[in-house]
Amino acid sequence: MPQIRSLILRQRDMHAGRSVMEEGKIFDPVKKMNQELLRALADITPEEQRLLSGDPVDMANYASGKFFVIDSAKMLEKGKLIAIRPHTRFADFPRHMHNYIEIMYMCSGSTTHIINDNTTITLRAGELLFLNQHASHAIQKAGADDIAINFIVLPQFFDVAFSMIGTDNLLRNFLISSLRQDSGEISYLHFQVADILPVQNLMENLVWSIVNRQPNNRLINQTTMGLLFTILLNHTERLAVPVAQKYDNAIVLLALREIEENYMTASLSDLAAAQGISLSYLSRLIKSTTGSTYKELLQNKRLSKAAQLLRETRLPVQVIIETVGYDNTSYFYRIFRDKFDTNPKAYRNS
Repeated sequence: MPQIRSLILRQRDMHAGRSVMEEGKIFDPVKKMNQELLRALADITPEEQRLLSGDPVDMANYASGKFFVIDSAKMLEKGKLIAIRPHTRFADFPRHMHNYIEIMYMCSGSTTHIINDNTTITLRAGELLFLNQHASHAIQKAGADDIAINFIVLPQFFDVAFSMIGTDNLLRNFLISSLRQDSGEISYLHFQVADILPVQNLMENLVWSIVNRQPNNRLINQTTMGLLFTILLNHTERLAVPVAQKYDNAIVLLALREIEENYMTASLSDLAAAQGISLSYLSRLIKSTTGSTYKELLQNKRLSKAAQLLRETRLPVQVIIETVGYDNTSYFYRIFRDKFDTNPKAYRNS
């Protein structure tokens, strides 16, 4: 696309250590990269020129079938797992679905989205919207200053990110499952992280890397996504959810965060009391949302942490038992054997 090609040329000059002269000013390649990016993305494309003339969005350029499923084969070069394109402005983008995961990053202005026909959200500058492969999506007309980048991502691109953030992270499992599930209520993630500087830096780095196609760019891009997920997991309080689900999902996230951060002393009854809800209601909510009881989730976290300490430290087993929150040694040995099919000492030696 013209604006991306223009950006590539400018960024390559920067990468070679040359400043860029434009309109009589010298731009520092580090401090002004975001302005360069915005200027490139603001260019009006030939498609947008036709939209300004009154034409509708031609969905044949993107999608096929009566449900308008946007095809990754039309959006990605062969062999690529991720690509970016500016969001098309100046006309409503009709209801559609994707056979890939879409990430939308709002660079400036805002866009209004209708998801699954019944949820309207406004994505503002610096915010992120993740859509799984089963969400329907329509976008209301954007203006000249409403600049966004669409990331077209195949699911296997996230493999490195998943390995980086770990397999025993409850928040990770909760959030990632929402990207991959084929049923249920959660089909998108809206992160309101405009003021989280590391997120903004990583998004800009990711765009720069994809545009410039540097050596080892696939690993670099996948690692950058892993770092992004790691930071987003630290800011789940910025995760906006549908109004109808806002309370319940926020409570579940609080419970998962409590296990993740305070597994030694985490108490479901204390959390229920703090939130002013019944213990039985909170138990049912966690079970219906995660598929496991709070006790099972807490026990799995404690045992995974105990196994990690056995592998990575020389702490006595009794100290590890107390560290992960158990005071009954025989009970710990029994549940450890049930999970790992061996005792702690043999596990460490193996």
